[in-house]
Amino acid sequence: MAASAPASDPRFGPDRRVTLGQPLKLDGGASLDGVEIAYETYGTLNADGSNAIMLCHATTGDQYVASRHPITGKPGWWARTVGPGKPIDTDRYLVICANVLGSCMGTTGPASLAPDGAPYGLRFPVITIRDMVRAHIALLDHLGIERLHAVIGGSMGGMQALSLAAHWPERVARVMVIAATAAMPAQNIAFQEVGRQAIMADPDWQGGAYYNTGRAPDAGLAVARMAAHITYLSEESMHAKFGRRLQDRAAKTFGFDADFEVESYLRHQGATFTGRFDANAYLYITKAMSYFDLAEDHGGRLADMFAGSKARFCLVSFDSDWLYPTPESRKIAHALNAAGAPVSFVELSAPFGHDSFLLDVPELDRVIAGFVG
Repeated sequence: MAASAPASDPRFGPDRRVTLGQPLKLDGGASLDGVEIAYETYGTLNADGSNAIMLCHATTGDQYVASRHPITGKPGWWARTVGPGKPIDTDRYLVICANVLGSCMGTTGPASLAPDGAPYGLRFPVITIRDMVRAHIALLDHLGIERLHAVIGGSMGGMQALSLAAHWPERVARVMVIAATAAMPAQNIAFQEVGRQAIMADPDWQGGAYYNTGRAPDAGLAVARMAAHITYLSEESMHAKFGRRLQDRAAKTFGFDADFEVESYLRHQGATFTGRFDANAYLYITKAMSYFDLAEDHGGRLADMFAGSKARFCLVSFDSDWLYPTPESRKIAHALNAAGAPVSFVELSAPFGHDSFLLDVPELDRVIAGFVG
């Protein structure tokens, strides 16, 4: 049984790192030695270690849930949700968030140094969502946490939450899955492939060996981000925010400059993204998502993945999300019902599309607070 962690315990706090002492075996058959995991914690572990909540971040997210991002200077991606007196109350809970395996914010990924001292690049093994969760479980072991009070994730974070609940059911009591899916739909795989091809078509990608060359596939990565960002929004939100308004001009230029506000916005999103994310990491993470099919090992029978589960589940979708629409959440809810697992499901109304879980949706705050307890 875990003991409460004193304030001086070096395992807990901001900007923490741990290097795993054992190789991390991966679904693809490879293993990684010396995996480093970057994470942050907020709050204090209680005496019996029963108040820990793990938050799983989305595709291009990071461990900076409620603290300022060291590169962009922006507040944490869920700063409105996590903190003292907030829906996930750090006066009551220890909150943990780790940068996923394969990413570029401190956890081992393709930009990390391989045992030979050179960056992995494409020598980094292809990973899966379950591999990311394997690293999370190793982190929990390091922190001395046997069972989570809850795991919560949105989008790719929701996939991680589902994988943890399915493959390590004894490690979690409550599972909240927001705007996610149990198997990546074909249309989403297609969007992700467009992004990967944009990166690999950039001459500066150099077969993935661009580190230390003074050149990086920023143009391709920017296009990948632009394409993905469109899928995170709804038509309603794009129309309300941009419409067909021109950008800083009174008339069309009849050229290929960014005439419209929405064009300028997407270009800005792409350009700023290249300053904080690694192109190869984008390839590996989106491929892991494309591979994701939780029921694949059970002949497509999702209910079998949760047979005998003791966890409570809460599924949340948004009516304007066309990337992971409500039917994807309903499939999970039906499978959990078939497995006899306690599950609640709610579709929330929000105009923001898939990104609704990151934005100001007061009803989501109430659902989170109620489920976490």
